[in-house]
Amino acid sequence: MRTLLSWSSGKDSAWALHCLQATGAAEVVALVTSISEDVGRVAMHATRRKLLQQQAQAIGLPLLEVLLPRPCSNAEYELRFSAALSTLRRKFNVDQIAFGDLFLRDIRAYRERQMAGLNFTPLFPLWGKDTANLARTMLAGGLQARLSCIDPRVMPVELAGRAFDQQLLDDLPEQVDPCGENGEFHSFCWSSPSFSNDINITIGETIERDGFVFTDLLEGPE
Repeated sequence: MRTLLSWSSGKDSAWALHCLQATGAAEVVALVTSISEDVGRVAMHATRRKLLQQQAQAIGLPLLEVLLPRPCSNAEYELRFSAALSTLRRKFNVDQIAFGDLFLRDIRAYRERQMAGLNFTPLFPLWGKDTANLARTMLAGGLQARLSCIDPRVMPVELAGRAFDQQLLDDLPEQVDPCGENGEFHSFCWSSPSFSNDINITIGETIERDGFVFTDLLEGPE
C-alpha cells in the first residue's frame, strides 16, 4: 500500500521508515514535515531546512514542507496539514500516512480522529514496542543521531547535543524514556539503513529558549 510518512527528522521517524521498507508493510512514496516558516526549522527538533533536505535526498523520496506560523494554534495547524494531505492525495494517489509514535495514547487518538476526518488511514509501525529494547535495536541496526533539543526540567543540560548511543542510554536519568517519547529529548538522524549516505554535521552553539535547551546542528564538511 502506498503511504506518506510524517517526517520529524529524528530517530523515530527514520526507524519507522526502515521498518516499513524492511517488512514491506507499505510503500513510502513521500515525506511530510512541518516547518516554522519564520526560521525555516522543524518545530521542536530545530532541524535546519538544508539538513532536512539532505535527509530526503539520502532517502530518495520527495519532501513536502508544511509551513507553520509561530505561534501556531491547533486549528491553524490542522488547516495547513489537511491542505497538504489533500494535495499529496491527488499527486501521489495515496490515502495512508505513517507516524513514528510509540506509546502515547492521547497522541494516537488525536491522529486517528484527524485522519478519519480526511479519509486517510494512519499507520503506527513502532507502536507498543518496548522503548528500551527499541533504542538498542536502533543502535544495533546502524541508526545514528544527535540530540538537538532536551527538556532541562528532566535531563541534565550537559546531555544537550550528545550522540544517541549506548553511553547516552546509560547516562539518562531513570525517569527519562530511552526514546524520549514523553518529550524529554528530540533528535536529528544523520545515518540510517534507509539512507544512501550519511549526513555530515557539525555541532553548533547550545542555547536555552522557551524552557528548552537546543543544540544547533550545522552542515558539516564534505
